[in-house]
Amino acid sequence: MATFLSIPILSVLLLIQASILSRLPLLRGTPDLLLLAIVAWALQKRVQSAWAWAIVGGVMFNIASALPLGVPLAAYVLATGIALFLRRLLWQLPVLAMLATVFMGTLISHGMALMALRLAGDPIPLIQAFNLITLPSLFLNLVLAVPLYAMMSDLAKWLYPQPLEV
Repeated sequence: MATFLSIPILSVLLLIQASILSRLPLLRGTPDLLLLAIVAWALQKRVQSAWAWAIVGGVMFNIASALPLGVPLAAYVLATGIALFLRRLLWQLPVLAMLATVFMGTLISHGMALMALRLAGDPIPLIQAFNLITLPSLFLNLVLAVPLYAMMSDLAKWLYPQPLEV
């Protein structure tokens, strides 16, 4: 059930990201709602479908973006792995795990995209890309991380209700 819900939820987030948030950049950086949703979903206690959400989100972003094939998918899968690792490590501090995963996931995602574009022949200056795109995107992702975590937490509680104790 949760895997099937990933398609409409991530589709709506991708539409919001591509149509609204891409028109409101901070310098040249924009938030990555798919990354935030996938990481927030992976950090929920009873969630079993984190890898499926990462794959669905990566494929969707691959289709919607002009990045080389596989870069968003690999970045989202790596971020999900980090989130699952931190979920076990920081199980009593899920918001800290969310912020740490968003920080690392954003850097990984932007780093992979930048390296793939450089390999494809796009001469993007590294320092300029970091200062104008990555740092503002990182800031926006960190600002939106806690609200998206709360939304995904509510969704997980709805999909995976806690058993009643007698």
